[in-house]
Amino acid sequence: MLEFFGTLTHNWDIFSRGFLTTLKLFLVGAVGSLVLGTALATMRVCPIPVLRGLGAAYVNTVRNTPLTLVFAFLVFAAPKLGLDIAFEPAAYLALTIYTGAFICETLRSGINTVPLGQGEAARALGMTFGQVLYLIVLPQAFRTVVPPLISMLNAMLKNTTVAAGFSVVEAGAIQAYLSERGENQIYTLLWITLGFLCFVVPLIILQRYLEQKWAVAR
Repeated sequence: MLEFFGTLTHNWDIFSRGFLTTLKLFLVGAVGSLVLGTALATMRVCPIPVLRGLGAAYVNTVRNTPLTLVFAFLVFAAPKLGLDIAFEPAAYLALTIYTGAFICETLRSGINTVPLGQGEAARALGMTFGQVLYLIVLPQAFRTVVPPLISMLNAMLKNTTVAAGFSVVEAGAIQAYLSERGENQIYTLLWITLGFLCFVVPLIILQRYLEQKWAVAR
């Protein structure tokens, strides 16, 4: 038992640095992908065919591309095109680009649950497409897709470990560092698992809170 706790206390510098970077990757990626996903969902349902086509092309391309390839493009290919991005900002960008496509489709499914009559009634009152979407449709769509939306963010949290393969010192890289120090690998992996649980459990609590709060508001 002492060796188990010693694995954490003797290597606190690596654990704290790794999980702090994971938290930053998650928070920046979550905000960025929510903004990008909402913008893409708007394009997917807008009445302008060109924007609908661009939104569909982006989503279909990125959703069928492995996340590792998105990272590899930003880290290895982008510099050859004149875009020299440091490893950590590239990780923020890769997570945003990739998760934004999935959030777009999740949100679009929520938009489709809003009765068409509400939009038609709003347009009959003289509201523009943007007003109908952002004042009437999107608030209801977000309420509908809370469970899949939180699941998507949960998946993104675990996807942050891909950044370890591209020189970003986050939680996924802890095992390699502690292996070099000769630490017990089973204890190391158990502590990494517990660390991720500390992030996942608040997300589940947030999901249940929002479900209950908005279920009452309906």
